[in-house]
Amino acid sequence: MDDATHGPLAGFTVGVTAARRADDLIALLRRRGAAVVHAPALRIVPLADDSELMAATKDLVDNPPDAVVATTAIGFRGWIEAADGWGTGEHLLERLRTTELLARGPKVKGAVRAAGLVEAWSPQSESLAEVLDRLLAGGVAGRRIALQLHGEPLPGFVEALRDGGAEVVPVPVYRWMPPEDLAPLDRLLDAVAVGAVDAVSFTSAPAAASLLSRAAERGLREAVLDALRGPVAAACVGPVTALPLQAEGVDTVQPERFRLGPLVQVLCRELPGRARVLPVAGHRLEIRGHAVLVDDALRPVPPAGMALLAALARRPGWVVSRADLLRALPGSGTDEHAVETAMARLRAALGAPRLIQTVVKRGYRLSLDPGEGEGWSTGTGVR
Repeated sequence: MDDATHGPLAGFTVGVTAARRADDLIALLRRRGAAVVHAPALRIVPLADDSELMAATKDLVDNPPDAVVATTAIGFRGWIEAADGWGTGEHLLERLRTTELLARGPKVKGAVRAAGLVEAWSPQSESLAEVLDRLLAGGVAGRRIALQLHGEPLPGFVEALRDGGAEVVPVPVYRWMPPEDLAPLDRLLDAVAVGAVDAVSFTSAPAAASLLSRAAERGLREAVLDALRGPVAAACVGPVTALPLQAEGVDTVQPERFRLGPLVQVLCRELPGRARVLPVAGHRLEIRGHAVLVDDALRPVPPAGMALLAALARRPGWVVSRADLLRALPGSGTDEHAVETAMARLRAALGAPRLIQTVVKRGYRLSLDPGEGEGWSTGTGVR
């Protein structure tokens, strides 16, 4: 396969549930050849309109905390900018200068210093668990600790502090709510339920939870979960994002570094590794989500053709009856002529008619090369 020509994700369709930085993720996926279905599972409440953030900020200005935990660079910057817009920016900075300011990792530390502040401590690991350990080791009983959130609640973190006797003040920067327009999300759910996408990407736990919640509202929860447990890969930017899916028995793939680029690289390995590879009529056939690689040539195939090809590839070399192929066609009814029409289009799309053999009065079969068997059916393409 010539990935340099087609891109490692050519022929695959990836659902993107992100709201923030969706354009960046979509550009990375398309650059590697993927077709993208964008369906934001959440919307971000604009900071300037966020009464909860304004109330939390005023509370901290009026009642100074003993410690502040900054969890994300974009969230911390957004908080300061919002406070400036409300005319309380300088008062907030004054409070932050006189409190113990903990920054979760180097990027957050950079945002803190860009605001003219100096952090008391920051772990190199970017681990909130390490921040929590430091706070608890120093004792939190009777302390007032502000926690800057970034869309996702951190219940384990908050509960541990409260169990230790601290008063915790959540600062909800960039709160997420269900999307105003549910149509794109519904279209993605329909596609997931029937396996019309190859993967769905998640960059936040609330997005994963929102997708499952909407699926339940539409009576699609089990169909969506079955798909995510099987043919549709669930790609999460990190372990926290994966929690709502893993709680439902969905295995996820995740990068070692919790960033968009590594997330795309995981998909570049995962999806081609799932593609079905067969030696047929002297050609190498790699069956992807909406296209087929015939040797090095990428051949887009219409949905009906992909349905037929998938049915033939489930038993490569064996004859599949017209009746069975008719059942595989989406919305085909009872006329077996639909099979002949779809088969003609499939052969034309593949550009090599001899790949599929007509067996008179019986059906069709993939012309599997002699001596080849089921060992070629899935995975990396080697026996």
